[in-house]
Amino acid sequence: MIRRTRSAYPLLLIAPSALLLGLFLVLPYLNIVLMSLRNPANGSPYAPGFTVGNYLRLATDTFYMQQVANTLLIGLVTTLACLILGFPVAWQLSREKMRFRGLAYGLVLSPLLVGIVIRSYGWTILLGNNGIINKTLMNLGLIDRPVGLMYNALGIVIALVHVFLPFMILPLMSALQGIDPSLKSAARSLGAGKLTVFRRVILPLAMPGIQAGCILVFVLSLSAYVTPALIGGLRVKTMAVSVVDALIDTFQWPFGSAMALTLSLTGAVIVVIFARLTRMKWKMS
Repeated sequence: MIRRTRSAYPLLLIAPSALLLGLFLVLPYLNIVLMSLRNPANGSPYAPGFTVGNYLRLATDTFYMQQVANTLLIGLVTTLACLILGFPVAWQLSREKMRFRGLAYGLVLSPLLVGIVIRSYGWTILLGNNGIINKTLMNLGLIDRPVGLMYNALGIVIALVHVFLPFMILPLMSALQGIDPSLKSAARSLGAGKLTVFRRVILPLAMPGIQAGCILVFVLSLSAYVTPALIGGLRVKTMAVSVVDALIDTFQWPFGSAMALTLSLTGAVIVVIFARLTRMKWKMS
């Protein structure tokens, strides 16, 4: 009796989390799958019956397929930019003898203390034709006319990098802090240069943090709505913006659900491929 009770402890511990996931993740996803197979209708969310026409419409419409490609490209570029900018910051924060560590932590976490709507509006002030960046460059004589930083993919990537950079730095910092400093000293004592130590010791050991940070930033970039809607406007639409338009503005629930599921599955496939490739690289190293 006592052995059975002890064996049930793990199930009892995970039961609350499993219940929450089932209620607020699995059931909504099943509802979206069902909705995506409904027939579209005018004046109501959907018509009776089921169809795969929503997916066929999405797959055969070059406008929406271009949106999928743009969304994935923005997500990949944002993730790469966050990795390049975040690794040196995480490296410095992970050092034991860093001065002003508290101030540096505060600067890294400061974007998370302000609402994403306010941050995105702030970027519209900075990136606009009459914004601070263009005015400064023109006053310095570096450009003759304003550079287009709004209503294009470049402006969206700049704003998303600012929004999601902490989600790259924090996992990287955790992985780098777990690296034993004696490994670096041992490699240097064996004649390895700084670049070799970074490539053969630091980078493989930091791979779990790189993997976690890249997946977090990529997934968040794909599903971002507020920043692409404000910075991209009507000229550059991502899939998340189009999904909201279909669900709320045009009241096309089946087609909007098909777009949402397609975006989710495409992102999941890319994440799985990335996780397997980085895991293989990690093992090879």
